[in-house]
Amino acid sequence: MSTCERFEHICLKHQDAFKAALAACPEVTSDYAFANLYGWAEHYGLKWRFEGGLVWIRQTLPQEIFWAPVGDWTKVDWAALPCLSGPQRFTRVPETLLGIWQRAFGQRIQATEARDHFDYVYSVPELVELKGNKFHKKKNLLRQFENSNMFEYTPMQADCVEEVLDMQAEWHGWQEHPSEALVAENQAISRVLKNFDRVGSLIGGTIRVDGKVIAYTVGECLGKDTLVIHFEKGDTRFKGIYQAINKHFLAAQENRFAFVNREQDLGDEGLRKAKLSYNPVSFMKKYEVELV
Repeated sequence: MSTCERFEHICLKHQDAFKAALAACPEVTSDYAFANLYGWAEHYGLKWRFEGGLVWIRQTLPQEIFWAPVGDWTKVDWAALPCLSGPQRFTRVPETLLGIWQRAFGQRIQATEARDHFDYVYSVPELVELKGNKFHKKKNLLRQFENSNMFEYTPMQADCVEEVLDMQAEWHGWQEHPSEALVAENQAISRVLKNFDRVGSLIGGTIRVDGKVIAYTVGECLGKDTLVIHFEKGDTRFKGIYQAINKHFLAAQENRFAFVNREQDLGDEGLRKAKLSYNPVSFMKKYEVELV
């Protein structure tokens, strides 16, 4: 891309301009939520450039590749863009944008389904109520936690971030041999939480027992009817803690959202099994795309 030299590091001061472009997107997957970009910017070497109503995103680590541009894709004359006149590679391309590009570029587009990056989307009422046989095990675990503990759920505020960071450090320390992915996630969580009051779109919640944070979750609005969960951790010495933080956080939103996006599984078999066990109502598909 001819404008590569003019890409800048992702920063807080331009978040409002980015969010305006994101709001114009016909389809928004979890990758492009601002907290996600900001949190993982160092790990992936992410940079951005604002140009012509679009935000171009470039990944530089561990390889150089572009993410999907953010903005109103329907108002762009894609075939006329000089930066797309030659070969380019893109990752995490939402299905809607792929369809637009296929119509614009025809046989120049080569796409591969990226199953590991599919977003899992759930019904908020289903995850709050946990009704029926398909949620029987989850409901039982939730009841065990609620019946066995005197707990308090509270919305996350800036004044409790240090407690949450302490709990996250403790959780990370329990991992005997943390993978590279867990180390990177820990760094992303720390970066986002330390700027909790500066990233204006964040929504969070905590569960305490005996005054100590034993679970937390952090998300943000992803479109008018969808909430995305970025990070969620719990002390597994409390059986049913993950079912509890999930239920109470969503219930606290008081019907603001119809759907919750719990992001991708990145090909991790255990994570895939866990996400499927909550019965997603749909997937947001993404693709690896090459423009030849």
